[in-house]
Amino acid sequence: MASRPRSRRLRRTLLAALVAASVAVPTVGAAGPSAVPAPAPAPLGPLSFADPGALAARYDANRAAVRAAEVMAEAHGDRERAATLRAMAGEDHRLLSFDGRDGGRSVEVFGDLAGATRIAVLVPGSDTRLDSHRFRSGAAALQRERSRGTAVLAWLGYRTPATLSAAAATPGRAEEAAPLLAAFVRELAAAAPRARLTLLCHSYGSVVCAKAADGLPVAGLVLYGSPGTGADRAAGLGTRATVWAGRGTDDWIAHVPHVRVSLGLGEIGFGTDPVAPRFGARVFDAGPGGHSDYLRPGSVPLRNMARIVAGAEPTDA
Repeated sequence: MASRPRSRRLRRTLLAALVAASVAVPTVGAAGPSAVPAPAPAPLGPLSFADPGALAARYDANRAAVRAAEVMAEAHGDRERAATLRAMAGEDHRLLSFDGRDGGRSVEVFGDLAGATRIAVLVPGSDTRLDSHRFRSGAAALQRERSRGTAVLAWLGYRTPATLSAAAATPGRAEEAAPLLAAFVRELAAAAPRARLTLLCHSYGSVVCAKAADGLPVAGLVLYGSPGTGADRAAGLGTRATVWAGRGTDDWIAHVPHVRVSLGLGEIGFGTDPVAPRFGARVFDAGPGGHSDYLRPGSVPLRNMARIVAGAEPTDA
């Protein structure tokens, strides 16, 4: 019985640390990329894969938008941001959308989107920006794992929170992002009605996906490295998709308290651990990696998430 009081004390200590960090730690990088000016992007027509030429024209239009943002970043004196945008304007980047304002938003395509029978949408967590190489390389690795018939979309469609910030422990950014993600997924489903769609949601991105999930036309919802979703049970997400959850054995997110507390200014924490049996998700083997290792080439979670995207059963290590 002695272990139970110790467990409660540890839980209270972790919760106190979470609350203290949420209240006391400022948002990292508040004066960073979000302060760099960029032009408003030109309106794009409805997404369509019926005409390959229309998709190529969309990629070209977004390259032009990136180049225009690069010019403004250079004039602003931010050479690092300008260099990031210059690279994004290259022929090896295919963007479905781009907006350089407020830190930047983009949706990048990996694989043959027009001919894909399976489409995975990656939704990132905290501290993901336009210059986050790991996000892009992870999307590319997932696409290569099951390249035939699979396209991967790296959806950086919201202002991600800093890891050490109040925003990372509260649902506000996810509530802003969820309608944007839901609208994108519905547009994608309308453009590719025969493709199998899967959402893969990392860390804070799993909170975004959970808030967008209700009624979305997706076959799978994959939560990995998740702090929780804001829902006590998978059934509370309002989705008919199969809900999957995985966590690497060395992922520090396991030590975040899986609680949800209402304070005067709102909620802190995201509730039930998605890999806990009572949440009700199907748990897949995510191997021995840490919080940033899920899409590492050759890794167990990359292989299993690629199988989920393909509609196959994941395997044990």
